[in-house]
Amino acid sequence: MKAFSGASPSLSMTEVAQRTGLARAVARRYLLTLSELQCVHEHEGRFMLTPRVLDLGFAYLSTIKPASLAQKAMETIAAQLHESCSLSVLDGREIVYVARVPAKRIMSINLVVGSRLPAHATSMGKVLLAYLPPYELEVFFAGPPLPSLTKRTICDESALRKALAQVRERGWALADEEVEAGIRSVAAPLWEHGGHVTTAINVSTHASRVSKAEFLRHHLPILLDAARSISTSLGGRVA
Repeated sequence: MKAFSGASPSLSMTEVAQRTGLARAVARRYLLTLSELQCVHEHEGRFMLTPRVLDLGFAYLSTIKPASLAQKAMETIAAQLHESCSLSVLDGREIVYVARVPAKRIMSINLVVGSRLPAHATSMGKVLLAYLPPYELEVFFAGPPLPSLTKRTICDESALRKALAQVRERGWALADEEVEAGIRSVAAPLWEHGGHVTTAINVSTHASRVSKAEFLRHHLPILLDAARSISTSLGGRVA
């Protein structure tokens, strides 16, 4: 299913085989199975995804308790700050957006539920990495070199480890034009019962709209208050 994209909404069986690296016969079996499940539709030898594939994503989202409990708080943050508020989880070396309340502006960051970004370059990613069990963090650093998205992206392992230690010390993370020039965001952990952190919440803005000092002075306390409230609802610790 990941072979399909906005640029290639319909694919032939041969194209699917090429994109996935599967033999044509294997690709054919998978496509026929997906067709039987009504996840793909075939027309004149070309296959397209159907809305049925959304069931997979919504089934997962329905299991994420923080996403449902945080919705009202996120809407309040977005309305109060006039900025976008999001929730994400960690998947390998990327964060995946599981809830988002966009700012009501003509120009806004083009992210939706399901969007992925490199964890090391984002505020939510830094939070989620900072609270990983030590052995899982070692697995993260054992991977390939981290990509640089802007001149401010922290890619050096030693520097990133230092940044993650700072996140654990102060309880929040800042990404200042690290994932994209002009984008500034701050994130906090959502604590669950047992002292686990599997979800992070953030608020983001355009750097030209809000200075870093103002962002931390005004926006951060509002985000931290919301994170504490949501954590309490989750049965987690409140700092």
